Amino acid sequence: MLRLTEVRLDLDHREGDIKVAVLRALGITEGELTGFRVRRRGHDARHNGQIMYVYTIDAEVRDEPRLLRRLQHNHHVARAPDESYSFPAQAPAKNGSRPVVIGTGPCGLFAALALAHMGFRPLVLERGHSVRQRSRDVWDFWRRRHLHPESNVQFGEGGAGTFSDGKLHTGIKDRNHRVRYILQELAGCGAPEEITYISKPHIGTLRLVKVVENLRHRIVALGGEVRFESHVTDILIEDGAVRGLMLADGATIGADHVVLAIGHSARDTFRMLYRRNVHIEPKPFSIGFRIEHPQHMINAVRFGQHGGTPALGAADYKLVHHCSNDRSVYSFCMCPGGQVVAAASETGGVVTNGMSHYSRNERNANSGIVVGITPADFADTHALAGVAFQRDLEAKAFELGGADYSAPVQLVGDFLAGRPSTALGSVTPSYTPGVTPADLSGSLPGYAISAIREALPAFGRIITGFAMDDAVLTAVETRTSSPVRITRNELLESVNTKGLFPAGEGAGYAGGIISAAVDGMRVAEAIALKITQHGRG
Repeated sequence: MLRLTEVRLDLDHREGDIKVAVLRALGITEGELTGFRVRRRGHDARHNGQIMYVYTIDAEVRDEPRLLRRLQHNHHVARAPDESYSFPAQAPAKNGSRPVVIGTGPCGLFAALALAHMGFRPLVLERGHSVRQRSRDVWDFWRRRHLHPESNVQFGEGGAGTFSDGKLHTGIKDRNHRVRYILQELAGCGAPEEITYISKPHIGTLRLVKVVENLRHRIVALGGEVRFESHVTDILIEDGAVRGLMLADGATIGADHVVLAIGHSARDTFRMLYRRNVHIEPKPFSIGFRIEHPQHMINAVRFGQHGGTPALGAADYKLVHHCSNDRSVYSFCMCPGGQVVAAASETGGVVTNGMSHYSRNERNANSGIVVGITPADFADTHALAGVAFQRDLEAKAFELGGADYSAPVQLVGDFLAGRPSTALGSVTPSYTPGVTPADLSGSLPGYAISAIREALPAFGRIITGFAMDDAVLTAVETRTSSPVRITRNELLESVNTKGLFPAGEGAGYAGGIISAAVDGMRVAEAIALKITQHGRG
């Protein structure tokens, strides 16, 4: 197999044009090409008047060694690397140790799937509901303000990523090809096949529901078991090692190997771990607002005359500004053609997040505009000080919005001028269940407000109109990542509790669907190797 890079085609090219481009790039006849597949597709928008698709193609040819010798000086042609993933172990024939996975976000699901593939028959415990019931619970909150504390945007099958843009790109290094394996598994479970090759793949909320269900079915078909409404409230520890779990209904489950894939909002579990002296420490995260603009404006700035072209879809952006007060402000979880959603998981708090469907055809673009903070910003040095910090901001937003889960909003023009908003402008906020015009200057610490006020005009110099007066800021964004790190050693095990494997976003080791799924696989591999090499461990 040969790999061709930088195969460039016009936006309006036809499918047959790819084959023609491959033949031309290799300088061969159609009879010498036995097959090809798209490995990657992106677009080059650096010159918005000449946007091009850029392909990477894997091609099968006759007499590959001869062709490679002929093209040895062409740096766009090389032998395609082996990108297959291999599981590092298989369960012993008489395996008496059944790993337990806590949580069914991407980390927990892929940890369980990997364990199941290796023959370990994992037991998966989820505090919330199955994804379809969970979806009904979430919509109940958005439409009727009825919050379900155990089944919401944060808790339930699929994790927080289910109600997001479903972004599947990541910047992590992937020498073991886990990312490709994950994308192929998702495609096999109903995600669009294109996620395996486009440069910025996403699924979208509605399609994720079926994909998550099918992932669960695969785990069960391979010998795993998934139990919903199974809230782990305590960990049974003997001589510094996990020996079991206690559930909210009083039941206990024996366990020697536990994957802790609890997500970044499992505050009660963080508290329980702290009480059990599992090593946990505060970590940096970010806070800020959601900002909304007309999507057509972002399309026009990013794609010029091609803005709105169906082949390109809704445009995105990525921004960062280093402020004079030594803070950094950046765009987070940008959702093209999406909506701002209510993401609270506790009563008496307002939390925002962004979400897009696969089509990305809603009228607004939104992203988090957030400021990095560190444990030095917290009120004290307690391991859970970051949790208290988040709760305080969410309670302020709740009161500012009217104490009914409406979110406080402010027009960018008013925010920059330091005056309250009393009415909305041309940009209609997408947040449900509702919004209240307000003054957001007291909703975040002063250093964060100053930093965002400095950053917005700077972003406007990069994307014309970004600081437009009628753009809408919605408070608050606090769940950008976990406020704690559940520390682990080089074997991915808790530094002071044997058999406990902290994983994913909640443990502070991932940030996004793919990186969380990869971390879940790494932990599954570590458990498999420990059991096969040392037995119970």
